[in-house]
Amino acid sequence: MKLVLYNPRSNGSGKRILPLSLLALGAVLEGRHEYTIVDGNAEREPLAALDRAVRDSGARVLAMTVMPGPQLRDAVPIAVELKRRHPGVIIVWGGYFPTQHYEVCLRAWYVDYVVRGHGEISFLQLLDLLERGGSEADVPGLAYRVTGDAVTSNAMPPIPDPQELPDFPYHRVPVGRYARDSFLGRRTLPHHSSYGCPFFCNFCAVVNMVGGRWLPQTAERTAAVARYLHDQHGADAVEFYDNNFFVHEARTVEFAERIQDLRIGWWGEARVDTLLRYRPASWQAMAESGLRMVFMGAESGSNETLKRMNKGGTAAAEKTLEMAGRMRSYGIVPEFSFVLGNPPDPDEDTNRTIEFIRKVKRVNSRAEIVMYVYTPVPLAGDLYDAAVAQGFTFPESLDEWVSADWSEFSQRKGAQIPWLRDALRTRVRTFERVLNAYYPTVTDARVLRGPLCWILRTFSSWRYHLRRYELPLELQLLEKFVGYQRPETRGA
Repeated sequence: MKLVLYNPRSNGSGKRILPLSLLALGAVLEGRHEYTIVDGNAEREPLAALDRAVRDSGARVLAMTVMPGPQLRDAVPIAVELKRRHPGVIIVWGGYFPTQHYEVCLRAWYVDYVVRGHGEISFLQLLDLLERGGSEADVPGLAYRVTGDAVTSNAMPPIPDPQELPDFPYHRVPVGRYARDSFLGRRTLPHHSSYGCPFFCNFCAVVNMVGGRWLPQTAERTAAVARYLHDQHGADAVEFYDNNFFVHEARTVEFAERIQDLRIGWWGEARVDTLLRYRPASWQAMAESGLRMVFMGAESGSNETLKRMNKGGTAAAEKTLEMAGRMRSYGIVPEFSFVLGNPPDPDEDTNRTIEFIRKVKRVNSRAEIVMYVYTPVPLAGDLYDAAVAQGFTFPESLDEWVSADWSEFSQRKGAQIPWLRDALRTRVRTFERVLNAYYPTVTDARVLRGPLCWILRTFSSWRYHLRRYELPLELQLLEKFVGYQRPETRGA
């Protein structure tokens, strides 16, 4: 069967990130089906490129991987127009957003199927069904229309073991064009070495997709990919987009030892309490291998909130402070994310977490701080129940999802959250601006080591020490003047 795989635009800046989700699909399609990859982030006119690919290849299926926010805003109008131009093409959506909101997706006339969860094998089964016939009910994770507007979904598919899947077909994309300058290196490329996460944080959508399972590639195979990216494409840094790279200490250490001779920088995501259990020798091996930054969900400065999140046990917040100090001693930058404005008392939750962030910075001034406001995840425990009790509901159509307000919600900026007052959202944004000026990001050497750092700190110092965060217009102008960007907007 002939098909086209599309990665919608994820930003308007032109930043290219290797489309790993499509390469994962391509790996299982190789030798079985003819396919073309179209990356919206690499195309000046994605609709024209897609239209041409569908027409020239005679594709019967168009598969789109869709995240909420910018990707969804791109995917909807493109799917509408392509379905209008090519009504016989079967449009299949997969990825994070359709997995969580498959009913909304299938209410749209232009989406024919949704493949939920880690869908490589399920997608193959769907293609076989479309070619040879069979029952839709036999495809794990497939959501589809049954009669009229009624929608159903089969049980979620098992997570495929990445160790048993083929290597990514890198020859299908111009890998070198995706290498970018970052804090980690001049030519940074990504990889995804494991699926899932063994924890059950009830604000995280990954839980609904994997049910506490974690399946990795071996350290040997993961290191071989890093070596391939280094040797064949000039990568001097690798970002691992795993939900949780550091689950297994022995695997991490073996990987670090295998890549030490490459002299590359690397980054991954971890859980604080997991890394705290690592031995000093393991930390030393990671530091010597080039580990430069680790992203961790600190989430809150309140132990009560962390308990409601199912995130850590007694004194969970204090573990974040311990981690900040430990990473300082090894010269590895911690990147902590925080979720502010959690119900039932968002004001108190925000104030406590702001004060806690200040403590983190006293322990390790190099710590990167990423702030979000709480956004509910479907059917995800106490926090979701509290949100619903206060009047929260998700949109019932894709048109509403791609509106400006709900696009902000998808990026965890707080729109459409009934208990989060405008004044509280403003307080989070203004504190963030003051914090980022007083502690400029370590990922931008141009700002950190030059006079720009002195200027930003001088203008923000009185605000930070007096806790006067309101209306920091002078800092907004300064940041715009110097072109200041944080790692969450420019990449690590």
